[in-house]
Amino acid sequence: MTVALTELISAPRNLWRAFKIWLHDRMPRGLYARALLIVILPIVLLQSAIAYVFMERHWEVVTYRLSAGVAREVAAIVETYKDFPDDPDHEKLRRIAATAMSVELTVLPRETLPEPKKRGSLFSLLDTALNKELARRIAQPFSVNTGQSRNFVEIRVALNDSTLRMLFNRSHAYASNSYIFFMWMAIASIIILAVATSFLRNQIRPILRLAEAAEEFGKGRDVKFTPKGAREVRRAGAAFLEMKRRVERAIEQRTTMLNGVSHDLRTIITRFKLSLALMGEGNEAVEMRKDVDEMERIVEAYLAFARGDGGETSTPTDIAVILDELKADSERHGLTTTLTIDGDPTLVARPASIKRLFANLVGNAQRYGQKLEFSIQNDGRSMFVHIDDDGPGIPLEKREDAFRPFYRLDESRNQDTANSGLGLAIARDIARSHGGDIELDRSPLGGLRATVKLPI
Repeated sequence: MTVALTELISAPRNLWRAFKIWLHDRMPRGLYARALLIVILPIVLLQSAIAYVFMERHWEVVTYRLSAGVAREVAAIVETYKDFPDDPDHEKLRRIAATAMSVELTVLPRETLPEPKKRGSLFSLLDTALNKELARRIAQPFSVNTGQSRNFVEIRVALNDSTLRMLFNRSHAYASNSYIFFMWMAIASIIILAVATSFLRNQIRPILRLAEAAEEFGKGRDVKFTPKGAREVRRAGAAFLEMKRRVERAIEQRTTMLNGVSHDLRTIITRFKLSLALMGEGNEAVEMRKDVDEMERIVEAYLAFARGDGGETSTPTDIAVILDELKADSERHGLTTTLTIDGDPTLVARPASIKRLFANLVGNAQRYGQKLEFSIQNDGRSMFVHIDDDGPGIPLEKREDAFRPFYRLDESRNQDTANSGLGLAIARDIARSHGGDIELDRSPLGGLRATVKLPI
């Protein structure tokens, strides 16, 4: 009993949840389309409801009144016919019906009344009204045919010795000017839609500009943005500009601090070198010089990683030129290297940072491979740069760890002692600061493939 009651209660909830999911899947995704729907849909529904109620009432009242007038004219023609029994051709009656009532009258021999031909539910109100009003005013049998002609309504009245056939213009019994109301409603809806579209476009445009400015700032590019639009949008734009100023101030302070640290460390290393130069050429001095050189390389790598872009300005950069220089460097080291280009190799980026990104990736490939392949692909939205080698590669479970700062791979791709373990970390940091990323995969050459994705 309890289980059945619970299922009975949960059934409407499940139906409501399914309906919400169905509705959510069919709703537009964009703010512009959703806002337009919120504005237009209630107006259209309200106008449709008003039109339906008004037209139903309008048709009913007007049709009944017109039908009552037609019934009175039919009753008058029937009574007049009875008053002129000696007129064999009924010429006078037909003339009265034509001139005074605009009715085409035909006197037929006595016959069985035909079945009415209805034209559908649209004219059911006319059939009902005419039959009701005629039944109130004449006692003779009659038939109403609203489906014989597009412009006329046929009414037949059976008398003792004859049948009166009357053709009325449909406008006498039916209000046919409803199209004017529908036309007015359609024009009003179009005007409302045009005004709402123009208004919403102006409201959405500042939001799109804010999104574009945030995207450009995320790519490390110069942003020229002025808050505009509604008060809430201007507030969001002002908050973005304040955040941008704070980020730029933090980067500037970090750069200033690192420059000071770099200067101090270089000063100490320089003193070490001077002291070693005064010690002569002994074995201990040689080993100490190696240690100092390694220390200098590691310090430079640490500072490069911590410094980031260093406030460099983004400019149009030809990636093919950078890779061509690295290709020539690889060939000088005795490696077989190829470069293929598909599409425009130019994008807006920080040249020195991008060059350091590819230099780190190519340097990593040079250490472990003998054959390198560089390829550039531009699909109009993003640029993909593949760097392949024929080295031992990196196991799948360790590819993400390879990007961790100071992480050292073991086995065949272990960094030597002269490497700081920051090459891939610096490369990914630069790629992400441009709005892109780096992924590692298995190369067609059998080694490692590094894929750099950068937005155009």
